[in-house]
Amino acid sequence: MDERHQRLRLARTGKGFETAAAAADAFGWNRNTYASNENGNAPFSYRRAKEYAAAFDVRPEWLYDAVGVMRASASAGLAPIIGRVGANPEGDVLLATGQDGRELTPIPPGGTEKAVALRVSGHSMRGLADDGALIYFEDQRTSPSSDMLGQVVVVETDTDEVLVKRLLRGSRPGLYDLESIAGPTRHDARLRWAAHITAIIPPYQARRIIISEG
Repeated sequence: MDERHQRLRLARTGKGFETAAAAADAFGWNRNTYASNENGNAPFSYRRAKEYAAAFDVRPEWLYDAVGVMRASASAGLAPIIGRVGANPEGDVLLATGQDGRELTPIPPGGTEKAVALRVSGHSMRGLADDGALIYFEDQRTSPSSDMLGQVVVVETDTDEVLVKRLLRGSRPGLYDLESIAGPTRHDARLRWAAHITAIIPPYQARRIIISEG
């Protein structure tokens, strides 16, 4: 499911734009054209990919064809912190919300160039990751697998929400229950992708290793 339009959405949210319209307005793009590029209704050219990549500080080769790393700095063994999680009882991931500049952190043992991290904000994930901790996963955008069932994973729903939840079977194939660390369980969700958590770094150590490019 790692498709061009999905990478464009990730690049946009990673730059701090909460909506497609906000990004289009900021860079003087036609709203309808950009929205069609991001939702997959209108594939965009490599020339346009270079324009989007320059605006969102990602590599055009990655954006257009998933070649290499998302950002050049990741090649030095660093992974981007793409958002914050746990700011409310639902365990929502707020992609790049409130970040000044870009934050990076070392790729954990066993991680690859696709490694990304989330920074825990608040105490709704106590018992898994405390306030200020880092949660790593591989940004591979693959469908849920059987070995994820019963595990706490990172998922994206078909309603554009990115969440950290315990993955459980739903009422029928293709549907999943999402159990919160704290809060109600969401039943029969449809998922675009799911990813194993590859590392959790506690707050004290996280504060020592985060690098700001602001």
